[in-house]
Amino acid sequence: MFSPIFVRAASVAALCMAAAFDADAVASAAPLTLPQAQQLAVQRSQLIGAQDHALTAAREQAVAAGQLPDPVFKAGVDNLPVSGSERLRIGDDFMTMRRIGVSQELVRADKRHSRAQRFEREADIARASRHLAQASVQRDTAQAWLALYYQRQMAALAERMVAQARDEIQAAEAAYRGGRVARSEVLAAQASLLALEDSASEAERRVQTAQIGLARWTGVADAPELGEPPAIGKLPLDLVHLDTQLGHHPQVALLARQTELAQADARQAEADLHPDWTVELSYQQRGNGYSNMVSFGVSVPLQWDRPQRQDRVLAARRAQVEQAQAEQDEALRMHLAETRGMLAEWQNGLARLTRYEQAIQPLAAERSAAALAAWRGGKGALAEVLAAWRGELETQQQYLQLRLETSRLWAELNYLQAETAGEP
Repeated sequence: MFSPIFVRAASVAALCMAAAFDADAVASAAPLTLPQAQQLAVQRSQLIGAQDHALTAAREQAVAAGQLPDPVFKAGVDNLPVSGSERLRIGDDFMTMRRIGVSQELVRADKRHSRAQRFEREADIARASRHLAQASVQRDTAQAWLALYYQRQMAALAERMVAQARDEIQAAEAAYRGGRVARSEVLAAQASLLALEDSASEAERRVQTAQIGLARWTGVADAPELGEPPAIGKLPLDLVHLDTQLGHHPQVALLARQTELAQADARQAEADLHPDWTVELSYQQRGNGYSNMVSFGVSVPLQWDRPQRQDRVLAARRAQVEQAQAEQDEALRMHLAETRGMLAEWQNGLARLTRYEQAIQPLAAERSAAALAAWRGGKGALAEVLAAWRGELETQQQYLQLRLETSRLWAELNYLQAETAGEP
């Protein structure tokens, strides 16, 4: 028999598990919003995780680079005879000594600081790479989410048109059996229906492709319901100060960190112009009857060919700084031109969407309604109704396609900078 305490604990555990399952069921039934999809994509991105590891590695190396080198332990035998009666005998010859000692390279503080700063700049590069990866994930996830949302809208629109056409064809077939319409009109209507059904099949194929694209980022493969799309009429960009804002573009920021790394390499090369000293202390033990000894000394590298070695290394590092700065400036100009072009396309898309909403779509709907009224009043042909519906379908699909393209431009512009919540 189980004890009462065990029974109560099991009951509590069962209730907790049931509550968890209910929460999972509610969460799985809730629509997937764009921010939620982006959060899932960021959490499962291996590239962002890799940059986190690179950042940790650079920080650890920066600490290590700021320390003095490890001291060197030395031991050996000096002046051991190799011939004569005292051959290979320690302690008989007055010059033979057992030696034990330690040496320490004294790296200058400014040089150790410059080495540590170099790894700090590598950490900055890893952080900038993380921002770039995160911005790319957010942008691509947004575009995949928007593609699925609007492809579903197009597919649903096509299905509604097909359902309406089928209803009218059934009415036309009944009218044909009653002798009110010709057989040719029914056949023409059926051909138009096949064209609508083909459009619906193509729309469904695009939906499946879009579902695969979104699952690649979120890991949700069961085609979730989507929330409401974002408002695409505003952007966090100031056209007057666009060049300043694009200085924080992830790719430009990464190049800026690479420029800083090149500058750190140049400072390290400047510090290397001053050689490091090494001090050494050793204790020598001789045979019985002879005094023991202590030795100490200092060693310094001789930069005997500095113009051809150290100076040229420094010149190379300074040239790399100029190279990195030039690449950064060129990237900024390129992104500035691309962004202005995308802004112009986005503004044009918004204007066209307004035109579709206020004029083009209402006109297509009126044409369909007029054709349907004429058909039902016996003054028009069913083929004209289906042609008007097909034209309305194409108009609405063009509107949704334009909205998708404008939304993608909005996503491209809106995520020029990564959201850095949870940054290490």
